[in-house]
Amino acid sequence: MDILKVDKLIKRFGEFMAVDTVSFSIREGETVGLLGPNGAGKTTTIQMLLGITTPTSGIITYFGRDFEKHRPEILQKINFASAFNSLQGRVTVWENLLVFAHLYQIENPLPVIKKLVSRFEMDDLVHKRYWDMSTGQRTRANFIKALLNDPKIILMDEPTASLDPDIADKTLTFIEELRKERAITILFTSHNMSEVARICDRVIFLDKGKIVAQDTPLGLTKRIQVAQLRLTFNDNKDAITAYVKEQGLNFRFDGEHVVYITTEETALPKIIFGLSKIGIWMTDIEVKKPTLEHVFLQIARGEPYVFE
Repeated sequence: MDILKVDKLIKRFGEFMAVDTVSFSIREGETVGLLGPNGAGKTTTIQMLLGITTPTSGIITYFGRDFEKHRPEILQKINFASAFNSLQGRVTVWENLLVFAHLYQIENPLPVIKKLVSRFEMDDLVHKRYWDMSTGQRTRANFIKALLNDPKIILMDEPTASLDPDIADKTLTFIEELRKERAITILFTSHNMSEVARICDRVIFLDKGKIVAQDTPLGLTKRIQVAQLRLTFNDNKDAITAYVKEQGLNFRFDGEHVVYITTEETALPKIIFGLSKIGIWMTDIEVKKPTLEHVFLQIARGEPYVFE
């Protein structure tokens, strides 16, 4: 079942087209990455999905219901988490959560808050003022807020931005656990491609307001057919040079004993066998394949990715 469906969504700001006829859907329990360079339209899309910004045209449907017509009902079933949004700084986390629980019209909110506070190991922090906490602690508080209404879908806008690597990893681990525990649906934006590859089932790339690619992380990386072979060898640099030139390969040497060869991924076994056949003694072989970051850079730059 589709939890969220977006059909021909458009947002104009004067003459500027921020989001241009975007259509996609997200199934129940699926985590989808919404990616793109700065200015691609990600934030504007998220704001329309939250009802913060009104679309110029197009239809947003949650749970099979039109968002425009059933907004109050739908907002009770969705939530939002971001490293960039803040709770009220001058009051405690507990007071913040209690206010939001009432806004979400949660009956008997105290047990709900206590359970989530315990789940996030914030029992000793919940009575601190929000602005007195560290960035990692604030992130946990934001996640508790986002789960108060037991949402069916959470929109996450760069939830690990500005976090140190350890806290970011713990945040991603929590998201993975959350999916297992609740089969929750997630729309996830990030500029960290390794995070996206780790938690997303599918990726949607936006560029200049349009969807330019949509596939699984593995499917997207396969769109770049080239790979880079790094060989460390004992001797015979001249023989290697002659061989790669004869084969018409793109190559460069790094010192006297390392060569980088960029070619079609399917040609790698032939190259290794060919070098071995002419007597090259290879002491180390490393293959660098395209990653989701390479796909991102290719889309952002508008030109084929080149291994450095």
